[in-house]
Parts: sequence; C-alpha cells; structure tokens
Amino acid sequence: MSWFHNAIFYQALLHAFNDSNGDGMGDLRGVTDKLDYLEWLGVDCLWLPPMFDSPMRDDGYDIADYRSINPRYGTMADFEELLEQAHARGIRVITDLALNHTSDQHYWFQESRRDPAGPYGDYYVWGDDPTRYPEIRIIFTDYEISNWAWDEERGQYYFHRFYTHQPDLNYDCPAVQTEIFDIVRFWMDKGLDGFRLDAIPYLFERDGQGGESLPETFAFLERLRAMVNAEYPEAMMIAEANQPPRETMEYFGSGNRVHMVFNFPVMPKIFEAVATGSAEPLYDILDELPPLPADCQWGTFLRNHDELTLEMASPAARTRMYDAYAKDPRAKANVGIARRLAPLMEGDRRKIELLFSLLMTLPGAPFIYYGDEIGMGDDVSLPDRYAVRTPMQWEPGPGAGFSTGETRWPIVGGEGTSVAEQQLDDASLLMTVRGLIAQRKAHPELGTAPYEAVETGVEGVFGFQRGDLLCLHNFTDADVDLGPVELGPYGYAWVPIEEIGDGAV
Repeated sequence: MSWFHNAIFYQALLHAFNDSNGDGMGDLRGVTDKLDYLEWLGVDCLWLPPMFDSPMRDDGYDIADYRSINPRYGTMADFEELLEQAHARGIRVITDLALNHTSDQHYWFQESRRDPAGPYGDYYVWGDDPTRYPEIRIIFTDYEISNWAWDEERGQYYFHRFYTHQPDLNYDCPAVQTEIFDIVRFWMDKGLDGFRLDAIPYLFERDGQGGESLPETFAFLERLRAMVNAEYPEAMMIAEANQPPRETMEYFGSGNRVHMVFNFPVMPKIFEAVATGSAEPLYDILDELPPLPADCQWGTFLRNHDELTLEMASPAARTRMYDAYAKDPRAKANVGIARRLAPLMEGDRRKIELLFSLLMTLPGAPFIYYGDEIGMGDDVSLPDRYAVRTPMQWEPGPGAGFSTGETRWPIVGGEGTSVAEQQLDDASLLMTVRGLIAQRKAHPELGTAPYEAVETGVEGVFGFQRGDLLCLHNFTDADVDLGPVELGPYGYAWVPIEEIGDGAV
C-alpha cells in the first residue's frame, strides 16, 4: 500500500496562510513556521498552490516561469527549507502544476506571438476561425464569452479554456510535452513529493469531439506516469478532473495514468444529501463508481480554493443546491457556489462535524481546506472566488496572527474562530476535527477497505461498511433509533461490526 492511501492532506494557500515578514502577503517562510501546527493536527501531506513566478491575475495559476519561485512568496532557498523542515516532521509536500495553460506573460507565449515561424511558434493553439470547436464549453461563464481571443501582434486568435490571459498550450507540439516532462523532473529532483495536475481534462482539442477527456490526454498521462514511476517511484500525481463518473474513472486507467483523482462525482452529492435530508444522492453516486485499479486512491474533499462546483449536477439538483446554499446571490460563482464549509452549513456545528466524519470514512484519502477545521467564514462581497481565500485566523485580535501588516483581503471571523482559542477548548471544532483525524489513523483499513452500502430503512440515514466498521450518518434534524445504534439530529457513529451483534442495522 502506497503512502497516499492513508494520508491526511491539507491544502494551504500561500498568500493566505501565514505572513512571516509583515508585508500583508503569506509566504513560504510563513508556512514553514506553521509546520508544527500541521504535525499536531495530524497532517501527512501539505498541498500548496502554484508557487511559481506569476503576474498573479489568477492566484498563481497563471504561470510565467515554471522554474522560478514567485518573489512575493520568497526564494528558492525558502522553498528548499520548507521541504527540508516538512520532511523532518514526516510531512510530504505537493504543489499544483497548471499544465493546460500559461500566463500570457510567459516567455513562450511572447515569443509565439512575435515569431510564428520560430521555435515557440507552435507552443500555443492558434487559429484564424474564432468559431472553431463550438462544442467546447466556456468554463468561466461569469467572465468570458468565448474560448478564443484576438492577438494583434500575431494577427491570429489564440485558444483559452479559462481566462483570456491564460492561453492554452498546444500538446500536439512535441516540444511542449518535452518541456512539461523536464519541469516535472526539475521539481522532483528538489524533493517535491508530487503534483496536483490542474485542469488536466483539457489538454487537447479535436474538431467534433470537444476538448475534454480525449484519448490523446490519456496517452500523454500514461507517458508521464511511466516516467514518474521509473525516475521517482515514491512520487504521487492527483488529477483535478471534474467529469462525469465514467470519464473520471478513465484518469486511473488500469493504474497506469494517475495515482489519485479528486472525487468530484461524490463531493456535490454530500451537500445535496444535507440539503434534502436524504441519503439517496450518496447511495446512488457511490453505486456508479466501480472499484479502483490496484494502488490507486480517491482524493475525498468537502471544499477547496474554488467554488463548490455544480457543473456535473443535474438541472434539478443544481436548483436545489442554489436554493439551499446560495440564498445571497453574490455567493454564486460561475457554475457553482463560492462559500466555505461553515457558512454553507450556516454555522451548525452538528452538520459541520457530520461532514468531517463523512470525509474521514468515505472511500479515499481526506483533503482538508485550510481554516475549515476552525469553522472559518467567508466574504461573498469579494470578487470571483476570493470569498473563500481570506487569511487564516491564528489568534484573536487585529491581523488574526496572520500578519502584522495591512492585508490585501479582509480577515473574516469573530470571537472563537481562531486556532489559539480553539486549542484551549476541548469542545471546540478544531479539537473535534483533530480527534476525527486520530480516529481515522486508528483505523488504517479506511484507506483501502471496499465500500459496502448498508440500507438503514431510514431515508435520511446513510449507512455503509468499511472493513470491520459500520459507518452511520444522519442527514436529518430528528433523533433516529436503529435498534443497537441511536443517532441524534445530524449525528454520526463509527461502530465496530462485532458490537452490533444480532441487532444488525
């Protein structure tokens, strides 16, 4: 069993986690300073956003140089120190690698614009027809009206799946693929433990076939995986592939593509179950997912740095979710909801704990978004998805222990919503989450045991078996008596099967 099967992952945004020098911006040294907290919490792997040089028009996902550290975050030496200190504590480190696109400030793009016949002329997807690929959907519907943009210098249109300032790389160009392999080697040689492959479904475009989950993308992933296996056998790659269940499974292949995939099919169904008070959405979606290939794992998550995406939800389910969770229309972002976990649950501790219990017991390795362990709030007045990217709250008072300087984004939260306060309160959310992490680690079978649905006879109670544990989660506000197990409103229980006896649920 590989290390990632039972790892607890923690996503920390560099700009928002901890500021070490008082300039109002979180940085690499700030993360290093908080490694003791992550070790105390029980984190096994730290996931950082892109730390590469960038104009920061999309929080660093617009990369201008894949081999340089963004000076806002520090230096290469700072990164190397972070790796060394994390590894000394038994914490692995992965980061995002945006493979689909670069910043329009990248040297490759500037040269591609300037000299179409030059060595970089074919590095991007250029064309004369802005209506080509009409079947390819626009992802950032709040900001873009086309996937094509006109470039005056080259005199052609370039293709972009995301923002206009993020031109798509041309993976039909062999030199682009070589560049990507070399970039992966560069960071792996420094000791990085893996990558989140950002926007991986969109690498190729084909007329009449769309631009998602194409065979060419899977062939590329197989070549990348073969290289990683041969040269960095302990490394891990996880795919961000927000696709329907059948397409999502393709990213595993036969175990020869990526090691892990974020479980986008399951995530929105968790919130739908809470909204409807019914376990049916979870039973249904988990029935659609076949067993994983050997040595593969799901990345199970509740929230992250993006909106709670509803792209794969049915129109009826999407309407229910908007009605339940986006009563303030400012919370809507693209095809989703830009809110953190606690505000989505309206601050109800019972619901928040219920979802953390699900996170720890569902198939997959749990991913925790920074601040959700203390019930951090959000600010829907902020643009785009910055509502859920505000500074971490370490202490009460001005600056929240995040920074001694003026921060770019507001600090959101009130009394009791800080690490320092909650560490002193055994009944706090933070201490509860830490306890659930410890409980998860005490049951390593949760990393690999198959999921077996258990019908409880109560519509609002979700039951399943993982190894020798019966896991029960009540999505209603009513007490439920299941015979040998009683669940309060939004209650949960992990029960050893041997304790159920003849009164099995």
